[in-house]
Amino acid sequence: YTDTTTTTMSIELDVEHMLAAQVHIGTRNSTQNMAPYVWRRRQDGVHILHLGKTIEKIKLAARVIAAVEDPADVVCICARPYGQRAVLKYSQYTGANAIAGRFTPGTFTNQITKQFREPRLLIVTDPRTDSQPVAEASYVGIPVIAFCDSDSPLQYVDVAIPSNNKGKHSIGLMYWLLAREVLRVRGAIARDEPWNVSVDLFFFRDVEEMERIEAEQKQQEEERKAAESSAAQWDAGAVDPAAAGMQGFEAAPQQAAPMGVVPQAAYGEPALAGFAQQAPPQAGQPAYGQPVPQQPAAGQAYQPQPGAGW
Repeated sequence: YTDTTTTTMSIELDVEHMLAAQVHIGTRNSTQNMAPYVWRRRQDGVHILHLGKTIEKIKLAARVIAAVEDPADVVCICARPYGQRAVLKYSQYTGANAIAGRFTPGTFTNQITKQFREPRLLIVTDPRTDSQPVAEASYVGIPVIAFCDSDSPLQYVDVAIPSNNKGKHSIGLMYWLLAREVLRVRGAIARDEPWNVSVDLFFFRDVEEMERIEAEQKQQEEERKAAESSAAQWDAGAVDPAAAGMQGFEAAPQQAAPMGVVPQAAYGEPALAGFAQQAPPQAGQPAYGQPVPQQPAAGQAYQPQPGAGW
């Protein structure tokens, strides 16, 4: 009962990952041979693949791959850029050989070529894009395992795994699931334990996008270092708060005089910088800081005010 529950939970988790990677999304076209693997068709015309049959075919393909005695006799091919990283990672963890990029015609049939190979099993990402290696495999009797979309041709394909072979996340996840199942069948990893290899390693990464992300991270790092340097200089006393005249410190700035009023120095003290020495007020003049009395209007008698200075 425990093994059955664990297997059910693992399958449910795999199905959730497939739905997130859009493995079930097909194309608007569908071939006659791929019709049994199509679950339904949406209103916009896109075919939906049956994920239950996808899991069954992954297990079947893993048993076929594990039956090959030498893992190096298995060749993985992908000419699509989105699947080249996945092919290389699959070959790294399973021991297979990978051909990422353009396939040289005659690799399986022409013995004169330097890249001549005689594999026992062939894995292709797209039977339509990788039609040349599929055709050459049929000439020399090599079985073919292929990830097939709803519009993929199944000629010369022995094991078809229904999946979305056009999305970068879908291709990476399918190769990750296939590699994990192969290792489980071989006994390299336990079936009731998760594989410690992240699926992100199988995903395609754009070089320009990676450079942009690295540039942003570098800029953020420089800004952080600049902020830390400024804080360190402040803590070390590079800026004197008292000399800067900040409030709350002993050396506070001198209060500025209002606009229009010339600051005056007290009698007996030197005048302020920038201003001439002021003489004491003479008789009949108002004292410093006192308002100047206004002249009486025409026809109005003058009324002296106390302290006016007249």
